[in-house]
Amino acid sequence: MSNIIVLGAGMVGGAMAIDMAKHHNVTLADISQSVLNDIKSRQVNLKIQQLDVCNKADLQTLVRKYDLVICAVPGFLGFETLKAIIEAEVNVVDISFFSENAFDLDALAKAKNVTAIVDCGVAPGMGNLILGRYNEIMKLSDFECWVGGLPKEKKWPFCYKAPFSPIDVIEEYTRPARYVEHGKLVVREALSDCEYVEFDRIGTLEAFNTDGLRSLIYTMSHIPNMKEKTLRYPGHVEYVKVLKASGFFDKEKIEMNGILIAPLDFTSNILIKEWKLGEKEEEFTVMRVRLKGENSKGKREEIVYNLYDEYYTLTQTSSMARTTGYTATAAANLFLEGLFTEKGIIPPELIGRYESCFDYILKYLEERDIHYKKSSRPIRSHS
Repeated sequence: MSNIIVLGAGMVGGAMAIDMAKHHNVTLADISQSVLNDIKSRQVNLKIQQLDVCNKADLQTLVRKYDLVICAVPGFLGFETLKAIIEAEVNVVDISFFSENAFDLDALAKAKNVTAIVDCGVAPGMGNLILGRYNEIMKLSDFECWVGGLPKEKKWPFCYKAPFSPIDVIEEYTRPARYVEHGKLVVREALSDCEYVEFDRIGTLEAFNTDGLRSLIYTMSHIPNMKEKTLRYPGHVEYVKVLKASGFFDKEKIEMNGILIAPLDFTSNILIKEWKLGEKEEEFTVMRVRLKGENSKGKREEIVYNLYDEYYTLTQTSSMARTTGYTATAAANLFLEGLFTEKGIIPPELIGRYESCFDYILKYLEERDIHYKKSSRPIRSHS
């Protein structure tokens, strides 16, 4: 039994702490005491600790007491928090999905003899893991990932809810999107190249460019075509584009009645009413990963993994918290059991290289009723 600390008691952080507490001594840390108290009331054997991760000295003093940190702070705090944890020489699994390049910390992690598993959620996360596995056994030409978390009830105008803060969602809508086409890196505006995609049990969703490839741009640069798109109900993108074009996502402060305020801060506060997922509100996560390439027999083949997961009434856990959080706790347990020991910055595709690690994580998720369904088909020469 190991001593674990989870940083960030949001919907995903709370779910991870509860999951890890089944087999480990777990402390959950957050800046909000009331949020901590609420989660503690649902899981009595959790320890709780109020903490401001921006106070580097307090953060490092605290994490040094633990065998492993699981970091689930908001994206804008993620990079500096991860850097501080590595400097404290503590191993870490991170799902903060910050905009900075995690590999900038690789030399530091290796120097400190730290394993830092990053981007370890559903996407980025499981898509990377799947790609890492098939990159070992196929000569891949194409990787595509479509992913989204959506409420079951479509509420006008946005038909959208999220288990994390609007500012993180808006970051996804404003950060330039990178993808790889014919071996060249292409940078497009987020929300561009909108297309309709059909899914069983859901129907038609719209897919658009977001900056989801992240580490794959560097680790899988030999694959000529790679793209990730976010999924929403049809119509969502148009409303978001209106807000974006009108300046509601701007970070530069403007003066209103003698007060300086950033439009982005104002918009986030307004949208939290529209976008914040209710604690027991039913939602689902949908993902499709499609790989194309040459298999071991020299034949062209397409591999597809589909995920459909819903709010889990048994544990009252959102699907996005389950699919994101349990991927991270799977990786945490994989590491704690000594099954993965490499040092440095480790995105999931580097774990997926090993069949035993890939199988371990899929089995861990299946035990929690999260199922990635695989299909394959030969590709005819004219395809």
